[in-house]
Amino acid sequence: MINQKPIYCEVLVGISLYVLANQAFSQAVPTLAPVVVQAPFPTDNTTAGPVEGYQALTASASTRTQTPINEIPQAIDVIPRSLMDDQVNTNVTQALQNASAVQGTNPLQTPAYDGTRIRGFVAEQWVDGLTNYYNAGNRDSLVNVERIEVLKGPNGILYGGGAGSPIGGAVNIVTKKPRNEVFGVAGVTAGNYGYLQPYFDVNSPLNKEGSVLFRMTGEYLQAASQIGVLNTNSWQLNPTLVFTNNADTKLTLQGTLSSWRQQEYQGLPATGTLTGNFKVNPNLFVGPNSIPNSYSTANSLTATLDHTFNDRWSVNAQARIGETSFREYSQSLFGADGFSANRPLIGPSTWGLWDVDLKQSQQEQTYNVNLIGKFKSSWARTTAVFGADFSRLTDNGVMLADPLMQTVNLQTPAFSSFQTPVQGPYNTFFNSANTYTTSGVYAQLQSTLFDSLHILLGGRYADLNIESVTLPPAWFTSRTDTTSTTKFLPRAGAVFDITKGFSIYASYSEGMKGNPFVLYEGKPQPQTSTQQEAGIKFNFSNGLSGSAAVFQISNDGVPVSQGIFARADGQQRSTGFETNLLWQPTSNWQVWFNYANVNAEQVNNAGAALAGNQLNAVPNNSGRLWVNYRFTGQLKGWRAGAGVYAASSAYIDAANLYKTPGYATLDGSVAYEADRYTVSLSVKNLTDRQYYTPYNYFGGRVAPGQNRTVFANVALKF
Repeated sequence: MINQKPIYCEVLVGISLYVLANQAFSQAVPTLAPVVVQAPFPTDNTTAGPVEGYQALTASASTRTQTPINEIPQAIDVIPRSLMDDQVNTNVTQALQNASAVQGTNPLQTPAYDGTRIRGFVAEQWVDGLTNYYNAGNRDSLVNVERIEVLKGPNGILYGGGAGSPIGGAVNIVTKKPRNEVFGVAGVTAGNYGYLQPYFDVNSPLNKEGSVLFRMTGEYLQAASQIGVLNTNSWQLNPTLVFTNNADTKLTLQGTLSSWRQQEYQGLPATGTLTGNFKVNPNLFVGPNSIPNSYSTANSLTATLDHTFNDRWSVNAQARIGETSFREYSQSLFGADGFSANRPLIGPSTWGLWDVDLKQSQQEQTYNVNLIGKFKSSWARTTAVFGADFSRLTDNGVMLADPLMQTVNLQTPAFSSFQTPVQGPYNTFFNSANTYTTSGVYAQLQSTLFDSLHILLGGRYADLNIESVTLPPAWFTSRTDTTSTTKFLPRAGAVFDITKGFSIYASYSEGMKGNPFVLYEGKPQPQTSTQQEAGIKFNFSNGLSGSAAVFQISNDGVPVSQGIFARADGQQRSTGFETNLLWQPTSNWQVWFNYANVNAEQVNNAGAALAGNQLNAVPNNSGRLWVNYRFTGQLKGWRAGAGVYAASSAYIDAANLYKTPGYATLDGSVAYEADRYTVSLSVKNLTDRQYYTPYNYFGGRVAPGQNRTVFANVALKF
């Protein structure tokens, strides 16, 4: 394995020399005095932290403290609500296009699996810093989102839960919280393909003292699709109560009720779309029109206690209990390559079909306590975090398939009716009960020395226990596997302010997690990850801010399929460069830009993946540009924006046999905002570009990109 640390050192030294030389040159050559431009946007103190226009000033997901982003030795993308509203984002994946090196889960996919990738590796989605296993329920909803914080690479110090800590990165959804004021919003978004989404956001204190605050958000979505018979129905309610003495104590209770229903979409095979001597209709739905709806539900209750003891010490405690479930009905393709089904089973265009029924349910409880101390002297300010957490997750599931295979010719598709399989000894693919128990204690130290050196040190003593019970189908014997792994996960980094508004940084971190529903040859094994990262951060007086980073992530213990079973001996590595820029020169203009170059590859031979193969569903190059203009004068209240998202080609499978072409899509919006209402019109994929993207289903298939879609929104404020 190549050691990248010397490269990062050279980058940092080179950047330092360049800045110092530039300073010397500037002092030697007379220039006009620079014009200091004040922040053109007022500070909005949201419940997730201060924001100026599109610029979030602090983030909490990485450190569990509200820390200035420029003092965190790590690339963190914060997508504020203001940007999501201007772009008229309709789901989390659209919002994530604003973060570099991130590919979100395809909204067509049943919320039973999170396919988000960050820097080439599978990531996780959290809610308010707590794990959200499987990301079930109404996964794509934005109605209760205040901001999205994207952490890159392993973050095993402050986070456990689920099957362990994140090893590829995390998307942290920061929810809306009650405020001590009365306001409300009721609106509706409508679009083509029968898209209709009413929503509301109501906030009010419940007494004169403002010691009891209430907020509730909710939405309902009904939408058809360009694809066959797909019809989505989802809803979500999010009541939140805050009890506070307005001095040193606050208790927040958050509930979530969430449901999603839609026919199971399994994507399309590579043959007939990316390759082959015939073409499959890109909008084909594989299966009969009468197939039952699949569903996914998620309900949870979260309690958060914040208490300040004195000027130095405070405590934060969180607890969440929740239950999720999903069921997927599909007439699944079966080809010469098995359930991957990228090659026909017979002749040029005939595949096998199995009626499949997958059902799972989960119960989760998570607890986290942090003691926070703040200290200050004439030359240093320090924040210390001491914490502990515990999480227990039970995950039960069974997958059935009708033992009688049918066939379909995708050139002239005709599907027979779906028959729900009845569980028996010869049609049970798996019947498992897994329990994941994670616990840990950790400490973190943040110190700023002489107002220019920001040090972050931390360590977590983590324990991961996996108990996997597999009941026997006819071809498999019953077995129970348990494993317990204890590991110290370090984290270290530093930011150095070379000048006011320009810094360099470097960091190192580790993570560890288990892999659900993997049948190992022996005991279940955790997967581990390490990351080295270095880069620059800047926030200039002309309104330009952002960061640039180089990174390397190494994953070990990746499951490698050996027929029915798997071995934990896969090795993968991701290296690359990314940058995020925001330019807000005046109160009129806002320019958001990101770009990433990611080389994610298999390090050793692992089943179908040979050493040097690119990891699937990861484009080498991707990026986003968004330009927004706010009018003044007689047109005050109007705004208009336009943007482009582009991604290069990407493999859909580990063997690198099939690859989707690169693509770019254009979108735009225009809106008018008054004191009491907002109206907007937006268009996604303005040029109606036809393209395919990798689709995570049984190892990798393809899905068509979204056709041109038009959305109109009306929101009343009271």
